[in-house]
Amino acid sequence: MKRQADRCFEFLPVNEREAKPRKHGITEMRGPYYTPVGPRYLTDVLDTMGAYVDIFKFAGGSFSLMPGKVVRELIDICHEHDVLVSTGGFIERVITHGPEMVERYLSECRDMGFDVVEVSSGFITIPPDDLLSLVERVRELGMKPKPEVGIQFGAGGGTAAGELEAEGTIDPARAIRMAKRYLEAGAHLIMIESEGITESVNHWRTDVAAKIANEVGIENVMFEAADPEVFSWYIKNFGPEVNLFVDHSQVVQLEALRSGIWGTKSTWGRVATFKHPEVRAAGRKGKTPELVIDAGERKRGAL
Repeated sequence: MKRQADRCFEFLPVNEREAKPRKHGITEMRGPYYTPVGPRYLTDVLDTMGAYVDIFKFAGGSFSLMPGKVVRELIDICHEHDVLVSTGGFIERVITHGPEMVERYLSECRDMGFDVVEVSSGFITIPPDDLLSLVERVRELGMKPKPEVGIQFGAGGGTAAGELEAEGTIDPARAIRMAKRYLEAGAHLIMIESEGITESVNHWRTDVAAKIANEVGIENVMFEAADPEVFSWYIKNFGPEVNLFVDHSQVVQLEALRSGIWGTKSTWGRVATFKHPEVRAAGRKGKTPELVIDAGERKRGAL
């Protein structure tokens, strides 16, 4: 599926984007958690914005409360729109029930049609080698492992900033080392937990985000950014092809910013890409473009 397909007012220019399956500018959309997301609503979202959505995520184990028939229908709707489906980080809850339950869970995920299994440990303490074993097992079952790393203890549940501050944070270097080990084990992408960086903090740790991007590789990570102010910051600083996770209610706003058609005072008219003709043609064939320039950065003298 090409990004430009069936776009209304197609004569109006927008930023060039890769065709699916994309390697840059991946958008993961949160599904049911804060609000229900059923087949009719999901169909509406993907019929209108499916060209810009790459992954659909069930957050907080929400699928375990829903009828199996409906979960399968949601998964099928995603696949019809070339959208991968993620389990979200529920596996850390399953881990507390023991290895046999984990194996049953992963097998059921495969049989249900899930494509991506998020491997997280925000609430539990578990040896790194055990998490790496989970990544390898997910791959063995034919799914894409997507481990999560972060710097905040107790992350992942919308806990208040004061409570998280009492829990403390870890050295970012440790999270970076773990991310690199995950990639060596065959991880699909690394999810960067927002809590401790841009969520539930008194001051944003943008230095941590920059260090992760520089040392792990911007193309290898996806930043949690389910807040317009946060995803605007990531696009301003890393360009429109940064990989981001947002809520289903924010997909249109995010793509308007990526495409350069709209924004806020600090982003309006400043987000752009520049592709040489050869690169533009490659992008339309689904290959990875090689050149990106952020017009905003150019105005600030970075180029």
